[in-house]
Amino acid sequence: MSTHDPYTHSQVVIIGAGFAGLACAKGLGKSGITVTVVDRRNHNLFQPLLYQVATAALSPADIAEPVRRTLGRYDNIRVLLGEVVGIDSTGHRVLLKDGTSLPYDDLVIATGSEYNYFGNDGWKPFAPGLKTIHEARLIRHRLLSAFERAERATDPAIRKRLLTFAIIGGGPTGVEMAGAISELARQMIHHDFKAINKNEVDVLLIEAGPRILAAFPEKLAAYAHAYLTDIGVRVLTGRSVTKIDADSLSLGDERIETSCIVWGAGVRASPAARWLGVEGGQQGRIPVEPDLSLPGHPDIAVIGDTALATDEDGKPLPALAQVAKQQGEYVADRLRHKLTGRTHTAPFRFHNRGNTAVIGRNAAIFDFGSWTLKGRMAWFLWALVHVYLLVNFEKRLLVSIQWITRYFTRQRSARLIDENHGRDDDTSEPPDKPFENPPAAGR
Repeated sequence: MSTHDPYTHSQVVIIGAGFAGLACAKGLGKSGITVTVVDRRNHNLFQPLLYQVATAALSPADIAEPVRRTLGRYDNIRVLLGEVVGIDSTGHRVLLKDGTSLPYDDLVIATGSEYNYFGNDGWKPFAPGLKTIHEARLIRHRLLSAFERAERATDPAIRKRLLTFAIIGGGPTGVEMAGAISELARQMIHHDFKAINKNEVDVLLIEAGPRILAAFPEKLAAYAHAYLTDIGVRVLTGRSVTKIDADSLSLGDERIETSCIVWGAGVRASPAARWLGVEGGQQGRIPVEPDLSLPGHPDIAVIGDTALATDEDGKPLPALAQVAKQQGEYVADRLRHKLTGRTHTAPFRFHNRGNTAVIGRNAAIFDFGSWTLKGRMAWFLWALVHVYLLVNFEKRLLVSIQWITRYFTRQRSARLIDENHGRDDDTSEPPDKPFENPPAAGR
C-alpha cells in the first residue's frame, strides 16, 4: 500500500464475511474505528437455506447479497476481495495470496468451516457438500438432469441408478436435503413426468452413528426418522461409507449405484490455526479465551466456526449461525470499549435461542433445551426464524412470497438446468436408446 492510503493504518481487519464477520463489522459501523473486511468471495451467503437452492426451491440471489451492499452504508468500513494465506502476528499483518498484506491493530478471524472428508478428499468432486453457491448449483444440476435422463431411459438398471440419490451424514443438513429431495421427486413426477413412477425413486440418508440428529433429543430424532421414512427416504444408520466414485458409493462390501451424492458428514475449521502457527483443537477449531481472544494475543479475536469456545460448563459451543452472530456482536462491543479506553471484562456468554431442523412440508423440530417442539408449529416457527435472519427486508420479502406460493401450489420456481454448468463434473452416463419412447408408468 502507498503511504498516503488512508487505510494503511487500519485499526481493525476482519477476515471473513459470514455470520460472525458481518455481525462484528455491523457492530463497528459508524463507531469511528477504521475497519477493513476481507473475503475471498464478494457475497455473503445464508447457508442454512442453501439446501433449498440445491433442490430448486430458491434461486441463489434469494439468499446471497454482495458484501459491499451489506456494508456500504458505513463510511468507516472498506471491503476487499482477497484470499488470506497467512498471518504475521508479530508484524501485525494479514498476508494475501496476491503477495500483498494488510496491517492491523486488532484482527478478527471469522473464516468459518468447510466439509471434512476425513482424509478422503478425492471424494469431493463426486460428493459435493453445501457450503457455496457453486456446490448448490452443481447438486441441483445433477438432480434435475437425473430426472430428465430417467424419463428417456429404457434400461431398468440405468433408470435405477439415475433415480437413486444418496445423502451422507444424518445431521440437520443431511436430514433437510433428504426430505427436500424426496418431496421434489414426488412433486415433479406427479405433475410433470410421464414415464417415471414415484416408487422408482430411492433417496438414501446414510449415517455412521447409531441415529440421525445426534445433537437433538432422542424423541425429536425418532420423529424425524419416522417422518422421513413415511415420505420415502431410506434411513441407514450405523453404516459407514468406504468408497465413492463417479457413479456409486460403497457401504462396506455393498456397492450402490447413484446419480447424485451429497456430503454432509462433518465439518472442519478453516486453516486459520495453521496461519497462526497454533495447534487446533476439536475439528481444527482454535481454542480461545473467555473474551474470544487468542491465548497470548489479546489483539486477535477468533469467532464463529473457527473458534473453539466453551459454555459455562466447559462444553464446546456448537457451530451454529446464532453462536457466530452473538460472538461477532460481542467482539464488536469489546473493540468499541477499547477505542474509548474502557475495560470490557465480561466474558462471552451464549444465549441459546433453540436448535432447529426442517424435515419436510409442515414438519420440523425445535430444541429449546428445557422444552421441545415438533410438527407443523415447529415448521412455521422455523420459517419465521429463517426469514428473520435473512440479511435485509428485500430478501425476507422475496423468500416469504416464494415460500407462500410454493406452499399452496407445491411448485418449485427454480427448476432450471444450465446446460453449461457442471458439464465437466457431470458423471452420469446417457440413457440407452435416448430417443426411444418408453411406455408411460403408472403413478
